[in-house]
Amino acid sequence: MNRAERGPVILHAMDFLDDLPDSSQALPVLTVSELNRMARRALESQLPLLWVEGEVSNFTRAASGHWYFSLKDATAQVRCVMFRGRNQFADFTPANGDHVEIRALPSLYEARGEFQLGAEAIRRAGAGRLYEAFLKLKSKLEAEGLFDPLGKRILPRFPRRLGIVTSPQAAALHDVLTALARRMPGLPVILYPTPVQGAGAGAQIAAAIRTAGARAECDVLLVCRGGGSLEDLWAFNDEAVVRAIAASPMPVVSGIGHETDFTLADFAADLRAPTPTAAAELASPVRQELLLQLGQLARQLHHHLARKQHSEMQRLDYLARRLVHPADQLRRQQLGLSQLAQRLRHASRTRLTREQLRIAQLNQRLVTPLHVVRREQQRLDALGARGQRALQSGFVQHRLNLARMASSLAHLNPEGVLARGYSIVQRENGAVVQDVATLHAGDPIGIRFHRGQARATVDSTSQD
Repeated sequence: MNRAERGPVILHAMDFLDDLPDSSQALPVLTVSELNRMARRALESQLPLLWVEGEVSNFTRAASGHWYFSLKDATAQVRCVMFRGRNQFADFTPANGDHVEIRALPSLYEARGEFQLGAEAIRRAGAGRLYEAFLKLKSKLEAEGLFDPLGKRILPRFPRRLGIVTSPQAAALHDVLTALARRMPGLPVILYPTPVQGAGAGAQIAAAIRTAGARAECDVLLVCRGGGSLEDLWAFNDEAVVRAIAASPMPVVSGIGHETDFTLADFAADLRAPTPTAAAELASPVRQELLLQLGQLARQLHHHLARKQHSEMQRLDYLARRLVHPADQLRRQQLGLSQLAQRLRHASRTRLTREQLRIAQLNQRLVTPLHVVRREQQRLDALGARGQRALQSGFVQHRLNLARMASSLAHLNPEGVLARGYSIVQRENGAVVQDVATLHAGDPIGIRFHRGQARATVDSTSQD
């Protein structure tokens, strides 16, 4: 358990004597420094880091940058110190009479033996509770989707009318109107007056936002307030205000406090501006810039029209040069027709002459049927004589070929070879013996002669 988790501890003088010798013996004598050091260590080890609330008094900023002050209530006070390494992170510098809360460690200033609080953080009284309420409500509304970035609307570029929800006496209204007069003079503005702080301010702000949405008189709604403390801006953390902004039918721009101030209304708005002046700048265009853009567009349009005009004039001149008078056009057409008629007459004469020539040629080639018959008879007689001669020549040639073939067959006939004194040696199976190496002594063989056959047995063989 650390010091912050320990509860308050009641200290007794005898608690510091536990480590001393038995009380029956003589008590040691301590110096003041030893006593104060022992007391400081006991305080710092036994008391936790805690929050203390009170009114600031006797505030002093030392040359070193340290803060020295006292916290008091109706019946007591305590000295406090906040060193430079800690107070540089504070959101504000306290003043006498401020009601604050400090996170501090109880200790003892040894040099003077004075009890004091070493402050590590400081905030205005009640800020912690308000901040916890702020975070709790923020988590709730965020879970419902009221802060969803996908639901944010885009502001119109050229709004016809602006609505402002703020106090008529607020400096924020003057800042917004000044910015609009500078940027877009003449832009209509509708004020929906409402208190921006104090009891019931949240409900009135929400009612003003709903009224603006119901009347639908403007394109963009500005919700504005100047800077202040967390308590001063608390009305804009009201749940009714947040829900009214989320339900607004028109885009809402929030300009509440300073750049470092954040309210729940900022999260619900379609666009958050750091200040009321910035809200007016985001919601309105700059008239001078628009005039410059219009001038540039006008010059571009003039240049384009001039270039287009020149192009069309050139085209008109070209067409004018190509334009022909109807009488000239008629004469050209008549001339063309005459030329075509002349070409037609010439072509007809040429075609007639060509056909006459062809007919004359055909007449010259024309013959009688009798002449054709005689000519064909002569051709048939010639073919018959040629065929007779071819047949006779073929018969002679065939007889010669047959004679040669018969002579060749006679030479190849085995009987003729046997007739000349040769014989054929065969095995028992009828196979002709062509090589003596295939025979062995004792093999039976058959010998065929021109007339008759004989059987024998091999006695011996020789390769000679």
